[in-house]
Amino acid sequence: MKLFVGLGNPGSKYARNRHNIGFMALDRIAEDHGFGPWKSKFQAEISEGRLGREKVLLVKPQTFMNRSGQSVGEAMRFYKLDSTDVTVFHDELDLAPGKVRVKAGGGHAGHNGLRSIHEHISPAYDRVRLGIGHPGRKEMVSPYVLGDFAKADGEWLEDVLRGVADGAVYVADGDSGKFMNAVAQRTAPPRSSKSAEKPREKANPKPEALPEADTRSAMQKLLDKFK
Repeated sequence: MKLFVGLGNPGSKYARNRHNIGFMALDRIAEDHGFGPWKSKFQAEISEGRLGREKVLLVKPQTFMNRSGQSVGEAMRFYKLDSTDVTVFHDELDLAPGKVRVKAGGGHAGHNGLRSIHEHISPAYDRVRLGIGHPGRKEMVSPYVLGDFAKADGEWLEDVLRGVADGAVYVADGDSGKFMNAVAQRTAPPRSSKSAEKPREKANPKPEALPEADTRSAMQKLLDKFK
């Protein structure tokens, strides 16, 4: 079994916060892959399903962000899993909005949800980092992540969530390359190799032939007039 953990804060007031993009990602995976109904267990909302050959448990901790590790540790111990069976989907300030990256292990970079998970299960778990951008100043980080996505963010956010859901089976299978390709198909689809044909310019009309120069003498012109 694999454990997919989405990070966020519980409650409708936080539902559209940038900090809740991890919850949004799991909701889309559950919807697109026909997972079971959400249930309350392990201080979390959980949903079971399959991604390819893997059985996957989706976990949305309901402990608030800074205590997310309690829920994750409880679920991991119940199913006798290792931390390497866990993948955490979370917001990432150090990535531009719409960018997605995969990472195995490493630090928590000050993210309170990751910090809590580090404390409860160790740093040896995988992450899917979902870029939300940085507000620019450190003191603005808290209101920024706890603020809602703007309407203008809707298009790229939808592309990211669709891409993550499309590639979820590859995350479960441990193939980060194919996962990133699936995300790219949504967020940066390849352009057609056949460039649109430029409309043909109309051929310049054939210039009219200029009259030949009249080389007759004045007397000849006068005589010709009376012919």
